[in-house]
Amino acid sequence: MPKMKTNKGAAKRLRRTGTGKLRRYREGKRHLASSKSTKRKRNLRKPAILVPGDHARLDHLVP
Repeated sequence: MPKMKTNKGAAKRLRRTGTGKLRRYREGKRHLASSKSTKRKRNLRKPAILVPGDHARLDHLVP
């Protein structure tokens, strides 16, 4: 049986946690940052866990 191939685009954006969940980085921090509050920008630094619906869809892309 051939090896599973990792989707490289997904691998650059998602990472597995120790328990097997997928972790993603938050959107909205690239530009127009002057209008966002410091608290909002600080919270955008923290990674988020993928919601269950997306997890089911993207699970096979990052084995």
